[in-house]
Amino acid sequence: MLLAIDCGNTNTVFSIWDGTQFIGTWRTSTEWQRTADQYYVWLSTLMKFQKVEADITDVIISSTVPRVVFNLRVLADRYFNTRPIVVGKPECKLPVDVRVDAGTAVGPDRLVNTVAGFDLFGGDLIVVDFGTATTFDVVASDGAYIGGVIAPGVNLSLEALHNAAAALPHVDISKPQAVIGTNTVACIQSGIFWGYVGLVREICARIKAEREREMRVIATGGLAPLFQQAVDLFDSYQDDLTMHGLTVIYNYNKDTA
Repeated sequence: MLLAIDCGNTNTVFSIWDGTQFIGTWRTSTEWQRTADQYYVWLSTLMKFQKVEADITDVIISSTVPRVVFNLRVLADRYFNTRPIVVGKPECKLPVDVRVDAGTAVGPDRLVNTVAGFDLFGGDLIVVDFGTATTFDVVASDGAYIGGVIAPGVNLSLEALHNAAAALPHVDISKPQAVIGTNTVACIQSGIFWGYVGLVREICARIKAEREREMRVIATGGLAPLFQQAVDLFDSYQDDLTMHGLTVIYNYNKDTA
């Protein structure tokens, strides 16, 4: 079975793929100091608690935090006796082209989302990922990654506002009942929610205009369902888009090995 690991700036997700479906998914905070032994104790305990029995023979890793990769490699080697596939490394082949400026390093998560989006929906896509940063990945008609947009993440913006303005509280993001807030919390919630709705709409509209074609907008990431409440913002929402992409890349590397 395959252990797929998606390591983001805030959280790291472990999922076990049996070839047809994910039989277990667990999430932990991303900490580069965490050792391979700690990962294994945490993972094996949760697997035992949920009665998930899996013979893990392969590991694939996508990490936006380079310092975490070493200990995840050790985890794969020491406890699963396998050399992991690491997205973004030269030995990891991708089923799509990457057409960006020479010397540019594209985040592994963006490449994985591109692969997953093309596999599920075909080409001409805009993949919007609500993570630590809000990213827009543009997928060409042949599945190639051709660039995108990076904006500050929703929670990052809230935290920055709270830290920089002493009188403003830290609030939870939710859809406000009205655009005009009648108290401080409602004002912040309205600014964040409708501000990001406007950001997504305008950026997607400008990408479509620049590409001179209709494009499907796919959303993923933890806060995507919240913004899906806005009318006609996304064509589809995929909560496990990155994990699906990891399985596609894994199969591609196995088939071309």
